[in-house]
Amino acid sequence: MATVRDAGGGDSGTKPGRARRFVERLGARVVDGARAARLFYSIVIRTFYYSLRGRGEKGAVWRAMYQIGNRSLFFITAVMGFIGMIMVYHSCVQVNRITGDLHLVGATFLQIVVRDFAASIGATMIATRVGAGIAAEIGSMVVTDQVDALRMCAAEPIDYLIVPRFKASVVMTTVLIVWSMAVMVVIGMLTAWGMFGVNPRIFWNTSMVDYRDLTMGLSKCVAFGAAIPIVSGYCGLTTFGGAEGVGWATTRAVVWSIFATILLNFILSTVGFYVFWA
Repeated sequence: MATVRDAGGGDSGTKPGRARRFVERLGARVVDGARAARLFYSIVIRTFYYSLRGRGEKGAVWRAMYQIGNRSLFFITAVMGFIGMIMVYHSCVQVNRITGDLHLVGATFLQIVVRDFAASIGATMIATRVGAGIAAEIGSMVVTDQVDALRMCAAEPIDYLIVPRFKASVVMTTVLIVWSMAVMVVIGMLTAWGMFGVNPRIFWNTSMVDYRDLTMGLSKCVAFGAAIPIVSGYCGLTTFGGAEGVGWATTRAVVWSIFATILLNFILSTVGFYVFWA
């Protein structure tokens, strides 16, 4: 039987042929990844540039702030309240099993919430709602050629589509996370008081929270608020394939926004450790 050969002259069923196809696919993935990284870098740079020198639509930032902040308030309040309740409940249960001394539960909880948990969990919740909405809206404009129409009118899509959401997200993500921090503390305090008899005055112990924790928490708020609209906007602008493509863009926006918050959390935590505590 004749041997089937590929276009390059090698045997398609042999190990060298399979290895070459694997290398070709790997090379194509690397090239695609490099192009995507270059485009994402370009979007990041242009977003910061037009944030300072752009001429976006009047009132767009306020509308974006309403969409990101006001419409996320109930969702964030409910989720973060339950998370605070669960954290305090399990903390008190574990402490009761070991020492039974609950005097420092509130102080430890406040430090964890202020330094990391409120920003990390709150940004994840915001990414699932806001990131998906940004990617879906921009992706729909891409597949219906509205973004091309903006370019034909000599308008920069990033200035009109991403920058208002970027500015609004930085502000409203910080506000929402500070609010969710307060919600977690209040609900946790009520949980400790109602279920374990911890006096609210004892729970409200800020001895373990200082300016370093506040600096880390606010830095993460700003960083996460900046990352979510940029990543989601990138996913929206790279949409293709009609309605199915918009669905995939929405999924990618949620996944990559959450990944970006986790990566930034690691970077900022590492830098903060060496700056403040090392």
